[in-house]
Amino acid sequence: MEEMGEVVPQVDVAEIQDIPDVAETRAAVVAAEIKMIDMIKEDFINLAKNYSDDIHLIDELWEEIASNYSDNTRYYHTLSHLDHLFFQLTEVKDSISSWDTILFSLYYHDIIYDTKKSDNEEQSALLAETRMKQLEVPQIMIESCKGQIRATKTHQEYTDSDTNYFTDADLSILGQNWETYLTYAENVRKEYAIYPDLIYHPGRKKVLQHFLEMERIFKTDHFYEKFEIQAKENILKEISLY
Repeated sequence: MEEMGEVVPQVDVAEIQDIPDVAETRAAVVAAEIKMIDMIKEDFINLAKNYSDDIHLIDELWEEIASNYSDNTRYYHTLSHLDHLFFQLTEVKDSISSWDTILFSLYYHDIIYDTKKSDNEEQSALLAETRMKQLEVPQIMIESCKGQIRATKTHQEYTDSDTNYFTDADLSILGQNWETYLTYAENVRKEYAIYPDLIYHPGRKKVLQHFLEMERIFKTDHFYEKFEIQAKENILKEISLY
């Protein structure tokens, strides 16, 4: 005789086995992040070794970079951002005149990031200059690096193609698929959490409108053809949310 009571659904054991283990998924994410950081660290050390054999200094400079980009107030401007830029720039490496200069710009362009300040790019450029001098990097590279970092404030077109490639790579997040873009926008909002929506939304819309008013968001043909249309669609979609 069938017992009265709660009906227990039949479960297919095969279906249970197909459900991803949460712990394993988290472990995989952590492992991937550790691998990413190790690769970024190795690339920086190899870059610095081109100019200095002071391993202690190089390790100190890396720890400073890792610490600043891992600050708990950062959600987008993190080591993952550097990894994204590196991937984008690697695609155009053959078109870049000074790869080492671009890499120094990559590591230092957001090393100073305080959402309460408006001179982050300038302060980052100055710190890059100090650290590159410690590594005995040639002055001409230092000046180019400072210019590339400062260029990320306005993302205007420059006569120097390396600077255009760098600023385009910095903006490449704008041309990703909507889900990725939305995550970026949400993470930027978290970085500005001290500001209420009443202040943040108009400011954010002003920044987005600035990009739409440009003749071209992306100054190089490579990034323009790859991201321009999607970037404008994403920006318009974000603006409609406010």
